[in-house]
Amino acid sequence: MVTINGEQKDCAGMTVAELLQSMKLDPARTAVMIGGDIVPKADYGRALAEGDEADIIGFVGGG
Repeated sequence: MVTINGEQKDCAGMTVAELLQSMKLDPARTAVMIGGDIVPKADYGRALAEGDEADIIGFVGGG
């Protein structure tokens, strides 16, 4: 299990990019932290490991 924004999800082994796709989030408008470290977009091919704790923040434009 992986903790995503405080919720347990069965996504160990998925890459960050696959996770974002499954959540219907645009990687260009999303920031991801794993274990308190920001994951550069170039590293979104990184696989999530059992026990990882990730925070995902989506940016929304507005005026």
